[in-house]
Amino acid sequence: MQNWKTKLTRRLVAAVVAVVTVGSLAAYEFAKPATAAMAPAAAPLDDNSVAAILTLDRAMETLAARVTPAVVNVTVSSKPSARDDGDEPSQDMQQFFGPFGGNPFGGTPFGHQFQMPRMPRERVEHGLGSGVIISPDGYIVTNNHVVDGATDIRVTLTNREVLPAKVVGTDPLTDLAVIKVKGSNLPSVPWGDSTKLRPGQTVLAFGNPYGFRFTVTRGIISALNRPNPDPSDRRKPGEFIQTDAAINPGNSGGALVNAHGELIGINTFLVSSSGSFSGMGFAIPAQIVQPTVETLIRDGKVRHAMIGIGISDVTPDNAKFFQMTSATGALVTQVDPNSPGSKAGLKTGDVIAKLNGKSVADAGELQREVGQKRPGDTIQLEVIRDGTTVNVPVTLEAMGAANGGASNGNEHGKGRWGLSLGDLNQGDRGQMQLPNSVHGAVVEDVQPGSPADNAGLQRGDVIQEVNRHSEQSASDVAKALSSVPKGEDALVLVWSNGGNTFRVLHPSQE
Repeated sequence: MQNWKTKLTRRLVAAVVAVVTVGSLAAYEFAKPATAAMAPAAAPLDDNSVAAILTLDRAMETLAARVTPAVVNVTVSSKPSARDDGDEPSQDMQQFFGPFGGNPFGGTPFGHQFQMPRMPRERVEHGLGSGVIISPDGYIVTNNHVVDGATDIRVTLTNREVLPAKVVGTDPLTDLAVIKVKGSNLPSVPWGDSTKLRPGQTVLAFGNPYGFRFTVTRGIISALNRPNPDPSDRRKPGEFIQTDAAINPGNSGGALVNAHGELIGINTFLVSSSGSFSGMGFAIPAQIVQPTVETLIRDGKVRHAMIGIGISDVTPDNAKFFQMTSATGALVTQVDPNSPGSKAGLKTGDVIAKLNGKSVADAGELQREVGQKRPGDTIQLEVIRDGTTVNVPVTLEAMGAANGGASNGNEHGKGRWGLSLGDLNQGDRGQMQLPNSVHGAVVEDVQPGSPADNAGLQRGDVIQEVNRHSEQSASDVAKALSSVPKGEDALVLVWSNGGNTFRVLHPSQE
């Protein structure tokens, strides 16, 4: 009986297996024609159709392969105090120096989003940046803020070799530094001529953003000759290259190159409300970098020459007040006492049109040209003063210190210009660090949407002149402004953020 049941069970199992097998084969045979009937995918575009793109890709690949070996990763150990002191610049302006280890997206100084937490003094901070080899024997250019206060510097090459580096020289004013590693026949990048750049040209940016080593991005030159955005020190040269090639914290000291693989800039900061790249990166142009680097290699430091004046651009808005037919030249907004400019007879309101016979386009160009001179050099300035051309020789001196400002005083009515004024007193001068040469009225309040607001005046600014006439008190300034005929503009000389600027007040449209 048991044998009969066993045989029956085996027969049933065999029958089920047979049915399943037949069903599977039927399903396969049913699906097979459907699979075979699928239409083939579309063919890729042939090389001739995308020849221009392929040519561009190959060119970019060749360019990147040429430059990348000369870009290095710079890791730094430093004392916390090296970055704990000093003014903190605008939240919107970020330098590209980042930490390594832990969270690679933590960032560092130059804004709240990328501010390193303050550590006990005995601890050591670690950070990373970028650098560019500019000579086969190991000279590397980077940013000063990358190596500032460094106790140990290590350079990583693209072949992953790590070399110790020493500081050759630094220049805080231009935010440039030169470091050196021992080596020979190292890959390097040749200098380019940044004076020949034009907006729209293709550029590549190289560096180590957020610790991701040897990154390359592509973009264009968005603009040239951008002014110094740091209000903490107006002596710093501008002329920055603006680019949309993506650069982020960690890119400090990285290379910006043109299509020939020439170094035309050193990446140094970005402008962003979030702290990461938002389409606006800035690089120090080679026309400033190269002479600074050569001086650092030769002397270990840079002695900057100065005239001792504050300058701004002549604009279409203010040109008529200085009897200028075109908006060119550098407008003198202040002359420091006992400075080379003061000794030479320069005056507030002068327009510097030429330097050593060469036309001066704007304030940035004058600043750059003077910055390439040495203390003791004599320069010849052609100055437009009240419509008359005056030749002024100036013997340059070594650059000294600068100072800044704040607010307070007694109120005068807002009037049609939309501002309240107060008198300066000794307490104000001490709080605002005002030079004794600054007189006039302190701005107490600015009415939103008023002519003063539209001109950029703020609480704490000091108005010193109205329509090229010096004023000594709040009542003098108020009287001078009220005497401006209705419907006409007013030119005011304003002490703001440590320096003088001319502002044009346009009357409200009634």
